[in-house]
Amino acid sequence: MGNLSFDVTREELIEAFSAAGKVVDAKVPTDRETGRPRGFAFVEFEDDDAAQKSIGLLNGKDLKGRPLRVNEAENRPPRPAGMGGGPAYRPSFGAGGGNRGGGGLPSFGGSDVPMDDRGRPMSFKTKGSRRNIRRRKRGFD
Repeated sequence: MGNLSFDVTREELIEAFSAAGKVVDAKVPTDRETGRPRGFAFVEFEDDDAAQKSIGLLNGKDLKGRPLRVNEAENRPPRPAGMGGGPAYRPSFGAGGGNRGGGGLPSFGGSDVPMDDRGRPMSFKTKGSRRNIRRRKRGFD
């Protein structure tokens, strides 16, 4: 459900949604940094019929001054492993470079360039993330 007031507690959700059927659990996600609720929640019912009934009963109804938006939760698409969550950064060099076939990394004219464990020249490594480097340059540290 969405458009949830930041004052609503887990117990209040269970009480409100129990009109539709037996509530197994309710989760109110909070912000990592502030600890404040994020404005949405998940309510788990004993059976699917109760979940569908809750959508009809409570969608658009006011709870603590805000109209609820009640719908069935959708599964998140799987995210790739790693910090960024997106495709890996690979610089494009020369014709046909990029992430897919052809080109690839430039030739440095010999094997005297040290390579890391992924086969990339170590000269491309920087100390710290690019974001931290930009912050330091702007004087935020």
